Amino acid sequence: MSVIIPLLLVVSMACKKNNIMVNGDTNRQDTVMNPADTTKKDTTVFNPPANRRYLALGDSYTIGEAVGENERYPAQLKDSLAKYNFNISDLNIIARTGWTTANLLNALQSTPPVGNYDLVTLLIGVNNQYQGLSLQQYSVEFTALLDKCKQYAGYDNKRIVVISIPDYSVVPFAKYSDTVKIRTQLEQFNSTNKNITQYNGITYIDVFGLSQEARIDKSLVAKDSLHFSGKEYAKWTNLLLPLAKEILK
Repeated sequence: MSVIIPLLLVVSMACKKNNIMVNGDTNRQDTVMNPADTTKKDTTVFNPPANRRYLALGDSYTIGEAVGENERYPAQLKDSLAKYNFNISDLNIIARTGWTTANLLNALQSTPPVGNYDLVTLLIGVNNQYQGLSLQQYSVEFTALLDKCKQYAGYDNKRIVVISIPDYSVVPFAKYSDTVKIRTQLEQFNSTNKNITQYNGITYIDVFGLSQEARIDKSLVAKDSLHFSGKEYAKWTNLLLPLAKEILK
């Protein structure tokens, strides 16, 4: 005993001196210094927490109408995050083709998501415009949806990202419609959702301009000539990725 105790004390003092982690806490970030080197070296390694939850709310653009499941922007975002060691263990997409703000609200009220989510995205409104519904109705219902998002994000607004409505006036489906009217009305709807989003201190990303590239590049349009392709959704994913990485830290 007289030999072992001093030895343990020496090991303990050496560990404390060199900032070596000895408690087995894998979430702690420590800087290790070489005793022979007087210059502090930052060897901090970021280990993102595992098993993150992502809730994507919306309509046909969120569910990925006319594209494969892995081409939807929520799925592409999940795969992109995995490359940076962010594991989305629960991706919950609540979206349907043709849904308006009222449809989405009804779905959330009848079958609400359970628990809190680390990331929540919302993209809704194109069908309000397409069906000729009023901006006033959209404003009220979009605000209610944003309140729902806050609830699902554990009332942490930093976890929420709102995505603008894309411009479908540029796709072949709209060729024989009044494209100027469509574009003008979509801009009005986007102005409304942007103002509400920013008033609530929530992050907003604009994909309207990106979607207009489909006027020239038809590879950005899905096979149904109405919705956007996985290639277009990849552009949206590139905008979302740095925001999501910051949120999921």
